[in-house]
Amino acid sequence: MRRLASVDTAPVPRREPSPEERGEAPGARLWHITLSVAGAEAPLAEVRRGLQQLAHDHPFLLTSRYATDHAEIRYWEEARDLHDAAAVALRLWGEHRASAQLPPWEIVGLEVIDRETYHQRVAEGYGPPPATPVGVHPF
Repeated sequence: MRRLASVDTAPVPRREPSPEERGEAPGARLWHITLSVAGAEAPLAEVRRGLQQLAHDHPFLLTSRYATDHAEIRYWEEARDLHDAAAVALRLWGEHRASAQLPPWEIVGLEVIDRETYHQRVAEGYGPPPATPVGVHPF
């Protein structure tokens, strides 16, 4: 009787696709951005409308949460490194304040993490959950 070689049935670790395989520009990486802004109270309807306009103008925005005196915007940014991703994120609110009629709030927080760190945090249960539902929502 012929013996068959044993087959290792351990799961093969899943490899993250390279930036090129994900259709990203060479040398660029994806960064998860959380931008927090705050300031004087503004009418809730105006805050919502401004964030919806910002999301319409820039469909890369995943989700926004808002109240009368603060908001949080989460999205993915494609950039060469953390410095470039943070620089773009820090300009977002000010550059679109007039066009989206956003409140004159200031940036009070910024978190920039790479794709691998984001997924690791979510898998371990202590990071921000995936942005569902996507869109603009009250806190």
